[in-house]
Amino acid sequence: MNNLDEYLQTIKFDDTKQKILEVTSKLFNKIESFDYQSQQNGLLLGEVQSGKTGQMFGIIAAAVDRKFDLFLVLTTDNTRLQQQTFKRALESFPRFCVCGESDSIRFAINKMRNPVVIVLKKNSSVLKKWRNYLVNSKFLEGRSLFVLDDEADAASLNAKVNQNDISVINKHIRDIRSACSSCIYLQVTATPQAVLLQTDASEFKPSFVIYFEPSKSYLGGDFFFSKPEPYCIIETDDSTMQTTTDPNADTYWLNRAILNYLVVVAHFKLTGHSKVCNFLIHPSAKMRDHTTVAKKIGETLNTILQGITDNDDELKNNLLAERENLYETKPEIMPFDSIYDCIKDMLHQREINKLILNSKSNATIDVETGYNIVVGGNILGRGITFPNLQTIYYSRTAKTPQADTYWQHCRMFGYDRDRGLMRLFMPFSIFKMFQELNESQKVLTKQIVKHGIDGVGGIPLVYASGIKPTRKTVVDSRCLEQIVGGINYFAAYPVNRTLEELNTLLLPRNGKGIRNCSIEFILEVLSHLSSDEKNDWSSKKFINAVKVIAAKNNIKQAKIMVSIGHKITKGTGTMLSSSDRKTVEKLKENLVLVMYRLTGEEKLKWSGIPIWMPNIKFPEGFTFFRME
Repeated sequence: MNNLDEYLQTIKFDDTKQKILEVTSKLFNKIESFDYQSQQNGLLLGEVQSGKTGQMFGIIAAAVDRKFDLFLVLTTDNTRLQQQTFKRALESFPRFCVCGESDSIRFAINKMRNPVVIVLKKNSSVLKKWRNYLVNSKFLEGRSLFVLDDEADAASLNAKVNQNDISVINKHIRDIRSACSSCIYLQVTATPQAVLLQTDASEFKPSFVIYFEPSKSYLGGDFFFSKPEPYCIIETDDSTMQTTTDPNADTYWLNRAILNYLVVVAHFKLTGHSKVCNFLIHPSAKMRDHTTVAKKIGETLNTILQGITDNDDELKNNLLAERENLYETKPEIMPFDSIYDCIKDMLHQREINKLILNSKSNATIDVETGYNIVVGGNILGRGITFPNLQTIYYSRTAKTPQADTYWQHCRMFGYDRDRGLMRLFMPFSIFKMFQELNESQKVLTKQIVKHGIDGVGGIPLVYASGIKPTRKTVVDSRCLEQIVGGINYFAAYPVNRTLEELNTLLLPRNGKGIRNCSIEFILEVLSHLSSDEKNDWSSKKFINAVKVIAAKNNIKQAKIMVSIGHKITKGTGTMLSSSDRKTVEKLKENLVLVMYRLTGEEKLKWSGIPIWMPNIKFPEGFTFFRME
């Protein structure tokens, strides 16, 4: 039995096994020409909490069958996650030499007799220690290294690219990779924005991408953030973004979320469904806010217990209302009297745990057992898995949200959720933002799967205005191009590749003002245009942007205006006449292409023949990002 087959025996579900077989097959088809003398980067793209670790371990097993024997698995700088991954590796590969951060002696004693898997967190001191050990021990000389970098977009990229410097974590990873004769570096993430926006000059730009779809039981973006609004959403007031963390503010919505969770926990316990059920509260990134919210939770639980003890009718009615809310989507939920008595018993026995998870928390805190109300911030954003996470209270906001950061906050995504009992408490404004992120994520994934890592004309990243794809520190600002909805873009130095075909397409529309046309017609016109200047106009860029925004917003129609006989000097700083500009500005929600045919006179610095000049404006409310 080979190593992959042996690993697959540890996997419970057949559809998961099939996904692993598909991913490993795709990966080794991509790297079949690997020469064992160079560096090759790839990207493994999945969904948040969709089983990426299982896929990574499947790749390791399959790679050992192909004679690779040294693997470095990198996790985020989180002791809990590193230990979780290390423990899982030990269980998955009992015949391998699996090393944690303090296992350099185990590594040395093994002397590469058995395949080696080293699991490290991306911490400066940890990486520096192992870099020094691996380089000085000469274990890497003449050997191929296989690196699997989980959450590769989080800390591995150069955060000083705009300072002409190299950040510490990035340097350590470079040093380890360069110390071996060859390296396959597989970046693994559900939020690839920062990775996709690396330049060709970056040593961390992937040359290929593999996407794996989650299994059918997965609850993801289309479940929680669908259009129309899904049943699992309970809209809170926008004021909860401030009142949740205010020690003296009203706690109505938080109290309601706690009551809802208690009903779910009682159902789980009464039915024997699970001995673990989690409730996640994400109020902000500030640790003092976590303390404030945890205090409020404690006070609320005490108030509920006192109310049950006093047989308070208002409390009983509030619990009944939450049970009725859950009954609408889970008709088989246990009877109210049983739930009420169970909640009373659990509170008396102190079975509801109140936990704070942040950088100052005890690393031994366990969310994989018991009934837990968890409060946290940034540490909840990546990697950590919350089994049976049924209730989420989210009130975090930011002046300029980053798409990858916020998407990683979706800890509610996963496989083991009871969909009938899922409830997400969230202000409507934040819910709408997540809806937009979900649509953008789907378009991004679709384009990557269809066109590969580079797509046509650049990486397709499109977001609602005010949302950035990732942190600016890891993206070379000198090479980042943006198309902003509502702004006119025109070619000051246009080139007509096929003038006669443009005449055939456009002259029948001359002088008819703004008219409807298909997206396909816009794409056809753009395909005949280019520019004399590299930084002036890129038809590929605009064609890609048209396709992406049309797919994201399901746009079938655009607007076009055609006008001839214009006298404009080549290289001018403007194109549209004042009246045409006002007309175009009124069409805020439309994609508009204006085509002027210029007289092309030599005294205006043209060649003496007519030439078509384009002006395009995208709908307001979105920004398209592309790496040059």
